[in-house]
Amino acid sequence: MIYLVVVLISLSVGLLVVGVGQAVTSQGRVVRQRLTEVRTGSFSKEAEARRRRQSRRESLQQFLETVGGRLNKPKSARMGAVARQIAEAGYRYENAVAVYLGLRVLGALLFMLLGAYLSGFLEDPLVRPLLIVAFALLGWMLPFILLKRKIRARKKALARGLADALDLMVVCVEAGLGVNQALMRVAEEMDRVSPEIADELTMVTLEMRAGTPREDALRNLSDRTGNEDVRSWVNMMIQTDKFGTSIADSLRIHSDTLRTKRQQRAEEEAAKLTVKMLIPLVLFVFPAIFIVILGPAFISLSEFFGGGVM
Repeated sequence: MIYLVVVLISLSVGLLVVGVGQAVTSQGRVVRQRLTEVRTGSFSKEAEARRRRQSRRESLQQFLETVGGRLNKPKSARMGAVARQIAEAGYRYENAVAVYLGLRVLGALLFMLLGAYLSGFLEDPLVRPLLIVAFALLGWMLPFILLKRKIRARKKALARGLADALDLMVVCVEAGLGVNQALMRVAEEMDRVSPEIADELTMVTLEMRAGTPREDALRNLSDRTGNEDVRSWVNMMIQTDKFGTSIADSLRIHSDTLRTKRQQRAEEEAAKLTVKMLIPLVLFVFPAIFIVILGPAFISLSEFFGGGVM
C-alpha cells in the first residue's frame, strides 16, 4: 500500500512538473516569436490584422477628433455638461468630448444619406425632404441616446456593487488597514464582482498617490459618477474625517442603509411589473383571446342570418 501511494505521488509530481514546463515553454515561445517579429519586422497574419485594425481605429478616432473639435468649446457651459455626462458614462479619454461630437456629426451625415436613398422610392416630392431631415435628426440623436443608456447602466451597476464594497471596506478597516489602503484593497477585490466600482476606487487611489488630498479625491469620485448613493457615501466619509468618529461603524451603518435601499428598489421594480404587463396583454393577448372566443360565434351568426361569412 505504501509503495502504491509513493508511486501515485511520484506520478502526480511528474505530471505537475511536465505541465509547468510546457506552460513555461509555450509562454517563452510566444515571447520569442514576438521579439523576432519586432526585431525582423516580419509580423504574422494575426499581428498584421491586429495592426491594421489598430491603424483604422486610430484613423477614425483622429477624424472624429478633427470634426468634433470644431464644435467643442471647452469654456462653454453646454460643453461642460457634455463632458460631465461622458465622465458619468465611464469614458476618461482626453478628447472624448470631441470624439462624441464627431460621432454625432458623422451619424447625422450617414443617416441623411440613408434617408436620401430611401426617399427615392417615394412618389410624393413633399415627403422626401421631411424623410431626409427626420433621418438626419435620428443620426444626430442616436449617440446621445446610447450615451444616456450607458450612463443609466453604469449608475445601476455602481448602486448594486457599492454596498458589497462598503462591507469589504469595513472588514479591511477593522483588520487594521488605513482608509487609503482599504480603498486600494477593495478596488482589487471588487474587480471580479463589480468592475465599475473597482475602476472608480482605483482612480481614487491613483489620485491620492499623485498627491491629491483624500477629500478632494472623494469629491472628484462623486462628481465623476453622478450617483446619489456614491455622493451620500462620499459625504459620510468626509464628515467622518472631519469629526473623528469611527470609520468602521459609519461604514457599517451606511452599508446597511444602502442594502435596504437596494432591496426597496427591487421591490419597486417587482411592483411595476403588473402595470407593465398590461401593455402586451391589451395589444397582443386580449385580441387573440377575443378572436378565439368570439370567432366561432360570429361565423355561426353570419351563417344563421343567411349569408355565410362573406
